[in-house]
Amino acid sequence: MRAYVVNEWVNPSQLKLVDDAPEPEATGDEIIVDVYSSALNFFDILQAQGKYQIKPPFPFTLGAEFAGKVAKGSPIPKGCPYKPGDRVFGSAQGCFADKVAVKWQAANRLPDNLTFDQGAGLYITWPTSYEALVGRAELKPGESVLVNAAAGGVGIVAVQLAKALGATVIAAAGSQAKLDICKTYGGADYTVNYTTKDWQKEVLRITSGKGVDIVYDPVGLIADSLKCIAFKGRALVIGFAAGQIEKLPLNIVLLKNITVMGLHWGLYTSKEPSRIPIVWEELLGLFASGRIKPIIYDKVFSLDEVTVGLDALERRQTWGKAIVRIKDEKQRIVAKL
Repeated sequence: MRAYVVNEWVNPSQLKLVDDAPEPEATGDEIIVDVYSSALNFFDILQAQGKYQIKPPFPFTLGAEFAGKVAKGSPIPKGCPYKPGDRVFGSAQGCFADKVAVKWQAANRLPDNLTFDQGAGLYITWPTSYEALVGRAELKPGESVLVNAAAGGVGIVAVQLAKALGATVIAAAGSQAKLDICKTYGGADYTVNYTTKDWQKEVLRITSGKGVDIVYDPVGLIADSLKCIAFKGRALVIGFAAGQIEKLPLNIVLLKNITVMGLHWGLYTSKEPSRIPIVWEELLGLFASGRIKPIIYDKVFSLDEVTVGLDALERRQTWGKAIVRIKDEKQRIVAKL
């Protein structure tokens, strides 16, 4: 089958698509899925170079998110609710390929009103943003939320979710084009360019001097954002896409009575598995209602363009979720959002 197989730590630009990779074999709780679409993630770039915390043994196939159909002839483990032909999305190692072996517990049924392209990027970004805003920061209707890197994969999700949950959303990004994306696709109430000097003053102006109740930060701008956070505000540490792990001025944390909290969704599998189905039930309900929908970068990459897509992601040229279409079957939608 076709796949991007990693045999040694390399920059992803050096990876080649092979057409003779062995098909995956399901063991234990696994099913085999025909991959129709996959999502590009920043950590794919790190994993190819051995810089990510998850280091599979060589050789391994790159890619971590998919949408597709349970393959004909796939084993169906005891307790698995899926059957061959069912449309599913989820996460597994090896999604930049024609087929992938997936633990059935790491798959969800793809809603009828979503395409494979839309479904491919759901599994990581959506529960991350939802649990951060709802489970950790306990967002309440009427509160204000500053979302940094708001046009990116998790950022645009956070903008949509915060709006759907009744917040006033200030989207921050580094260019006017990306701010326009936040307004047009995310529904942000206000936008701020954080490359301009003293951008925090604009946030304070928007909030009538109070500052924002919640800061959502996947890029590494928590310290700068503390200049415009409210008394008893909550700052969410989601990631460090800019490349530097921040050092925070804890005197500000004390003086403003603020809370700094992290969200690592991957840990819930081992630390709080009971929370996972609750989050997905609430998210899938929002998708079904049409109050939220996946935002996809307008250039959909083919399987032989994975390295091009990862390069665009690394250069911050993409917005929303960047998708790889592996099977170009006509994607039927029962009901449009």
